[in-house]
Amino acid sequence: MTLSSLPTKQKDETKRRMSCSTLLNQSLQLGFAKKWTSVSLRPRTSTCCTCQERSTLEPKKKRDRESRGEKNRSVTEDKSLISRSRISQQDSLPPLVGALKASAEKNAASFHFPGHNRGRAAPSSLTQLIGFRPFIHDLPELPELDNLFSPEGPILEAQMQAAKLFGSSETWFLVGGTTCGIQAAIMATCSPGEHIVLPRNSHISAISAMVLSGAIPKYIMPGYDCKWDIAGGVTPSQVGKAIKELEMDGKKPAAVFITSPTYHGICSNLSEISQLCHAYGIPVIVDEAHGAHLGFHPQMPHSALKQGADVVVQSTHKVLCSLTQSSMLHMSGNIVDRDRICRCLQTLQSTSPSYLLLASLDAARAQLGENPGTVFNKALELAIEASTLIKKIPGISVLDLASFNEFPAIDPLRLTLGFWSLGLSGYEADDILDRDHGVISELVGTQSITFAINLGTCREHNQRLVSGLKKLPTSSSHSKTTEKRVESREHAPFNDICISLNPRDAFFANKRRVSIRESLGKVCGELICPYPPGIAVMIPGEIITERALNYLLDVRRKGAVVTGASDSHLSSIVICDV
Repeated sequence: MTLSSLPTKQKDETKRRMSCSTLLNQSLQLGFAKKWTSVSLRPRTSTCCTCQERSTLEPKKKRDRESRGEKNRSVTEDKSLISRSRISQQDSLPPLVGALKASAEKNAASFHFPGHNRGRAAPSSLTQLIGFRPFIHDLPELPELDNLFSPEGPILEAQMQAAKLFGSSETWFLVGGTTCGIQAAIMATCSPGEHIVLPRNSHISAISAMVLSGAIPKYIMPGYDCKWDIAGGVTPSQVGKAIKELEMDGKKPAAVFITSPTYHGICSNLSEISQLCHAYGIPVIVDEAHGAHLGFHPQMPHSALKQGADVVVQSTHKVLCSLTQSSMLHMSGNIVDRDRICRCLQTLQSTSPSYLLLASLDAARAQLGENPGTVFNKALELAIEASTLIKKIPGISVLDLASFNEFPAIDPLRLTLGFWSLGLSGYEADDILDRDHGVISELVGTQSITFAINLGTCREHNQRLVSGLKKLPTSSSHSKTTEKRVESREHAPFNDICISLNPRDAFFANKRRVSIRESLGKVCGELICPYPPGIAVMIPGEIITERALNYLLDVRRKGAVVTGASDSHLSSIVICDV
């Protein structure tokens, strides 16, 4: 597709989008040009081999020549395989996938990066694992492959097709995951000193976005179920209350940020939240990392875009089928400045984006677009089948809306199970399922395990999951200590927060390390959270409470990986020296 072949209206829209590159270049000239040049021209450092490595790299000359010959033949054979597998009509491929295929098939004398040179120097340890094809298609920003920050060709076309499928006015491809999309969305809407309304159980990327933007949080405490030890979404009334509380102080939030669905699949009423915020002229940003599939089946909840959100960031690599780390940012309406989003994305994303990641986004969009109304039929059938069978197993609970009845829906492809009646924590049950049955879950909590059903789920794996769960009662000790611990936890670990410094000031404040006992009542200097799901229990700038400390020590004792703490044993904590 060329620009001249587009209808006049679409041509004007395309030209408007392409103007982003002009704005970006102007911003660079206004202060970053010298620094940008010095950074971009800085050579990469090389790593020296150890003596042992050198000895393995110095075989006899004959063997060395044979080895190089075999590698070159392998690359040549792989390229010939690609050529022989040509599709009769190149246009049938998604635009960026087709462009990458055509570029890789060129008989080029390559004097460009990356150093493996289209697989010719690919590390043998990795080619033995994944073959040569990923290296052959691991190409840089060649002219025919377009430029991520000023797209005019296949990237632009791929993004436009994604926007049409997902129902946005504009879509950007992300190679830094949903993390960089959330950071860009908050930076594009919030200036230093402005307030943002967000749930306290937001992903850590929202916290880092406040450090980058200088935004000040106005937290909403999400719904919480103590038996499950799971936080839910937020309600329209909570959002309205937060806006009015800021109004009473003479302030207006620059944005409202919502996570929907949550990691456990709990969906907030985004339609009412959007209507409420838009009445105040406030943009709604939605972290829809776990919901790129929503709206593509009648039995699924509506997507955030369908419910009126202004900026939506999705992890296309989660339930959909792009490569890990690839995501999309969608914009709708005209409340948010799209040029500011462009500038923020260029600031945050790599200047050497992976075309394998970008092409995988294009391919995932095409896969979904082939049968958008029925593509999830099998996955939904398997999810319902598994849920029905598991509900019949004594001692195992299945999360449903009864625990979070103030919310409209739970993602049917997210299956969360509780084991307290068996005297098992989520970590203990997960260990048994993994060790004895080869069942690997998506998310482990103190009292539950979450399993993600997707397009690749098969019936045999479903049956193995159900079979393993049926054997859990005989594997457990039937101790009731877990159940007692659940009963004693009446509130979320972050329910009683007190903010002393905003995240940005706390991030740059002087710090010192103290013992965990000394830290109580001090200002936290670290972002500490069990991961997954990446929800912070302590955020820089908050007063350290006994409840938060006890929670962290408890989940670590049960087997959680606690990230962000410089002392992984949690015997000490970094505090702000204020």
